[in-house]
Amino acid sequence: MSTRLARVVFDADRPRSVAGFWAELLGWAVPLDRSDEVDVAAHDPDGLEIALTFLPAAHTKQGKNRIHLDLASRSLDHQRVQVDRALSLGARHIDIGQGAVPWVVLADPEGNEFCVLEPREQYVDTGAVAAIVVDTRDPVRLAEFWSTASGWPVTYGGAEIAGLRSATGLGCWLEFVHTPEQKYGRNRLHLDLTSFPADDPAEEVARLRAAGATPLAAGSLGDAPGLPLADPETNEFCLLRPAPDYTVA
Repeated sequence: MSTRLARVVFDADRPRSVAGFWAELLGWAVPLDRSDEVDVAAHDPDGLEIALTFLPAAHTKQGKNRIHLDLASRSLDHQRVQVDRALSLGARHIDIGQGAVPWVVLADPEGNEFCVLEPREQYVDTGAVAAIVVDTRDPVRLAEFWSTASGWPVTYGGAEIAGLRSATGLGCWLEFVHTPEQKYGRNRLHLDLTSFPADDPAEEVARLRAAGATPLAAGSLGDAPGLPLADPETNEFCLLRPAPDYTVA
């Protein structure tokens, strides 16, 4: 029994607008467009890309996000095309102290940081999103927790960076990068998990708590659906109710 990673959730001042930016940039579809939630997902329903969800924000963005997306590129020309496309859609260059690096650091129209990576063999088969990146004080410890939470094995780990990926070897990575900065306030981006229809949600919550999760008060993530929890470094996440399994007689 296990939970799985379902989506990355953005708090957004203008959910439709910023969702439109990401759909255009990634070449993905908008399967759900409501006033209280906009979803962006890859066109292939059987693909392994993690969906993006945009919910109305209850607070303003303060400082650098602790979670961001890295986008893959196939060549240096493709990287340049992606950067130009992002800028034409409303992104901007930002300096977060990265110095001279081969990747390009940008912010979406609401200031959410993301990177367009130079081509790397590690990300050749990830799809548009190379990695979901989480800042952490302890990459190995947090990778171990999220391995339990997502069901993805830890593929590499060290003092500076640790990474998880589906055992299928497909889809994006979930990476944890060391930062000395303490978390403060509520994250602007968070991850959502879902359990499988046959699993007991109470047992899954107990399993996550045994791994280091802590429960949060109802409403701590505003109107975000699901049970609010926090990982060992107090990064908020939700455990969603699983979709019914209509294949079972």
